[in-house]
Amino acid sequence: QLQLVESGGGLVQPGGSLRLSCAASGFSSDVLTIAWFRQAPGKAREGVSCISPTGSRTKYAESAKGRFIISRDKAKNAVYLQMNSLKPEDTGIYYCTRAEGALTLQPMCVATPLGSWGQGTQVTVSS
Repeated sequence: QLQLVESGGGLVQPGGSLRLSCAASGFSSDVLTIAWFRQAPGKAREGVSCISPTGSRTKYAESAKGRFIISRDKAKNAVYLQMNSLKPEDTGIYYCTRAEGALTLQPMCVATPLGSWGQGTQVTVSS
């Protein structure tokens, strides 16, 4: 079964850091563009960052630039999102998904989920 599973969320104080993991199973994730999306309470899901199959190209939402770093580890078949200087507005459920458009001029990749969206991982930034 082709699957992407998110982990690493939690409760953190403003200014803190978290590293989210996206583990692939059933296939090699390094053939795909992978993106992180998030959904805050009462808001639409939005793209946060994405990375091309080779890792050579990355994109970030304006709100994430300078604070978040996306990376991938071929040996571990995983993609990571290092989130630093977290703010309360970063609170939400974070999802990783297959995506398209890492090499285009568009500001963010487009999600093309493998079937349905996963359960995501909850990130709460609060004092």
